Amino acid sequence: MTSRGSDDEAAGPPDVVGKPMRLVVLSGLSGSGKSIALHTLEDLGFYCIDNLPLFLLKDLALGLHDGLDEALMSTAVGVDARTSPDELRQLPELVHAARDRGLSCQVLFLEAHTDTLIKRFSETRRKHPLTRADRSLAEAIQLERRLLEPIRSRADLCIDTTQTNVHELRDLVRSRLVGSGSPSPKASILLQSFGFKHGVPQDVDFVFDLRCLPNPHWQTELKPLTGRDQPVIDFLEASEEFGRMRGDIQAFFDRWIPRFETDGRSYLTIALGCTGGQHRSVHMTESLRHHFEAGGHMVMVRHRELP
Repeated sequence: MTSRGSDDEAAGPPDVVGKPMRLVVLSGLSGSGKSIALHTLEDLGFYCIDNLPLFLLKDLALGLHDGLDEALMSTAVGVDARTSPDELRQLPELVHAARDRGLSCQVLFLEAHTDTLIKRFSETRRKHPLTRADRSLAEAIQLERRLLEPIRSRADLCIDTTQTNVHELRDLVRSRLVGSGSPSPKASILLQSFGFKHGVPQDVDFVFDLRCLPNPHWQTELKPLTGRDQPVIDFLEASEEFGRMRGDIQAFFDRWIPRFETDGRSYLTIALGCTGGQHRSVHMTESLRHHFEAGGHMVMVRHRELP
């Protein structure tokens, strides 16, 4: 970081317990789970401020830099569409200024499909903050997407909560934000198995198609099992094609993940799909988990089609 101002400023922010002060800017569409995410961070020791006017964010960053209170070591700020469009467009500059101050600053954005958001508002009977007499719920959601695009396009991490329940969202926030607070440059990796017949996951960085591999589904005794069961594992491990595919995937990421990390990427989401998401993708995901963990990465695994 380039030295600026006085010697005190050049020394960087206070370091209370060996970790830099952290600022998380949490935003997203109404109904996507922002309140749940903010409450999760609060439960984990963050000082949370909901709907902070963005013109105050710079003052907050300065205060964190100067160490106003140890209770503010980890601070999360909620930002939503109630903020003026002009202020929303200034967020990237404000985040950059906070990082210049030596703060660990991350932007998290939550979203979901429009039909899912409509269903959630219908179930809770809550009013969307942008609805009016002449604006339907669907129109309000589309307007909110446009208003928040400056934040989404510059977010460090986007999470699509369309198929995520409350408990899964809490786990994602806990493992991908709180767990990634280490100064280690290693990227946090989310591995997700899925079935192509149920649709490809949204907001992933890489998708691998495993449908060309031998399918345990056609073995009568293996059909009711999953890729977590030993008979299925033995069947796949006996396949030369499975081993080659796994080796190619591992070699690809061993070569390129360091480049992503050098470029400042803190999170990578890798989806592995087979036909039904029961056998091949599940075992491949578990195999890659061990490989990445051995390389020092924090890894989270989700099997979308398994109960």
